[in-house]
Amino acid sequence: MMSDEVLWRPSAEQVKTTQLWAFLRWAGDRRGRPFVSYGELCQWSIDRREDFWAAIWDFCGVIGSRGERVLVDDAMPGARWFPEARLNFAENLLRGPDDAEAVVFRDEVCPGERLTRAQLRRAVAQVAAALRAEGVGPGDRVAAWLPNVPATVVAMLATASMGAIFSSASPDFGVQGVLDRFGQIEPKVLFVCDGYRYNGRAIDCRDKAAEVVARLPGLARTVVVPCLGESLDNPAIPGAVRLDDLRAAHEGTGEIVFEPLPFDQPLYVLYSSGTTGIPKAIVHGAGATLLQHLKEHRLHGDVRPGDRLFYYTTCGWMMWNWLVSGLASEATLLLYDGAPLAADGAVLFDYAQAERTTHFGTSAKFIDAIAKAGLQPAVTHQLDALRVIFSTGSPLLAEGFDYVYRSIKADVQLASISGGTDIVSCFVLGNPLAPVRRGEIQCRGLGLAVEVFDAAGRPVRGEKGELVCTRAFPSMPVGFWNDPDGSRYHAAYFERFAGVWCHGDYAEITANDGLIIWGRSDATLNPGGVCIGTAEIYRQVEKLPEVVESLVIGQRWPPEEGGDERVVLFVRLVDGAILDDDLRARIRKMIRDNATPRHVPAKILQVADIPRTKSGKIVELAVRAVVHGQPVTNVEALANPEALAHFQHRDELSSA
Repeated sequence: MMSDEVLWRPSAEQVKTTQLWAFLRWAGDRRGRPFVSYGELCQWSIDRREDFWAAIWDFCGVIGSRGERVLVDDAMPGARWFPEARLNFAENLLRGPDDAEAVVFRDEVCPGERLTRAQLRRAVAQVAAALRAEGVGPGDRVAAWLPNVPATVVAMLATASMGAIFSSASPDFGVQGVLDRFGQIEPKVLFVCDGYRYNGRAIDCRDKAAEVVARLPGLARTVVVPCLGESLDNPAIPGAVRLDDLRAAHEGTGEIVFEPLPFDQPLYVLYSSGTTGIPKAIVHGAGATLLQHLKEHRLHGDVRPGDRLFYYTTCGWMMWNWLVSGLASEATLLLYDGAPLAADGAVLFDYAQAERTTHFGTSAKFIDAIAKAGLQPAVTHQLDALRVIFSTGSPLLAEGFDYVYRSIKADVQLASISGGTDIVSCFVLGNPLAPVRRGEIQCRGLGLAVEVFDAAGRPVRGEKGELVCTRAFPSMPVGFWNDPDGSRYHAAYFERFAGVWCHGDYAEITANDGLIIWGRSDATLNPGGVCIGTAEIYRQVEKLPEVVESLVIGQRWPPEEGGDERVVLFVRLVDGAILDDDLRARIRKMIRDNATPRHVPAKILQVADIPRTKSGKIVELAVRAVVHGQPVTNVEALANPEALAHFQHRDELSSA
């Protein structure tokens, strides 16, 4: 059993305190008749998208002028939303009482900086004045190669306040990885750090920064943020200035000047993971990002003024952009930089307890790791303020759901969410009015015509297929950078099904109208012509206590042209465990008994490590390329590229 087993259900009292309940009633009054369920509200939000998105603007109190028209040229791609609107993204995030806490930061070692909203506005005003002095204006690019620290939030808000475009990457990227990203957009100003701390180590970044600066044409200024507190006098970085000195030079700056900008004014450039080529530079608009995040935070996540919102993320993952938008809901951002499993795995729960976190966001891999380590936060920590746990990055296995309710907190909404960099938001996510069922994402997002298509392009229920969106929605990208005719953008999402967004996830809509993500479509296995999602195998293999994590690929076999595909499973085991015949037999039995015989791998091999992206996603495609002797064209996108060596030239893969 998975889909029908309810692990949590909100009480009637809890339901009536949620913002989604308030919106359901408010929107029903607005249209002249009440909504009787979330399903009815969701269908209305798709059928009457103009009414729905206008209602989101009004209900959330967006600062700006909306205009009369909501949607013109209703097509994918090509739709234009709120063509008469004017707003400023930063102004909407910087709202709220002066004395309200805006940002709290800590690292592995100790609590760090705290900023009220008044202090945050003052810092943004100073940095914005400095950017203007460097000639930055609407459409110019500002890049940040920084950890998840308050200075990164300040740099983004200052950039957005004037209509410039912000792009970020985490400092663990190598030089080429940064150049592959920022080199495409040619920033006018670059923020860098002197270093960062991770897993008990201080890592100096100044030499890397000097090399990047020397290879980025068109930089007017480099700003250095002292994350390690080291001396920053580095003559190898020409034109560099310390952030403190930059702010001091504009100490007398008054109020922030918020430029009123079009709804589709470019706000962010985000990057695809890029493990199979140079990362795509995806441009997202200010208005769409704001509206989508307000909807997701307030309605689906029930983020309220004064809530304390945490997500473990780096500045190279779209969840950082998602987290920072929590300011628009007047939540306090809880930032953390460092290893998630520091302090014997307790550091994030120490933080949650100390700061009374209401919303705790993490990855499915983190939940799996602490489960394997036997952590019991429900016993060791006071988490009484915690209402919602978010999980994303990869499918959360059913056993991960069990662990959350058994070992973290029983009375909590577990919101497994999924979307991506492509839409800087989610297609499927949580619903505070509905029960949480084991192994199942609660719902499709409001205003999004999400379906699952079979190979013929027909919508299906209870069957696996392609996750698609059949009608235009605001948070589609403005476009790709350096794609003047839109051909690359069109090829990325609209080639499979004409006029339909094809997201690249292999998914299923359940009988409960929830969803299960079975893996990425491009990593789907196809032995004997039968499609198998990789998560279907991970769900079974990682139940075994010896298995820390696993990765599965399809290998051409026989290797001659026209050969079929066989399933190859790689496992990383707990320290001291050996992959012997007995463990192989138990793995195969677990898969055969709980999936199908076609899921059973032809080969099971042990590896010391499994490669993953900077955001923690395992990279099946990169491993598949290595196994087939093909190049991995962008190893800079990997957090541990050295792990690829464990998959090369394996004698076991050259025989039946």
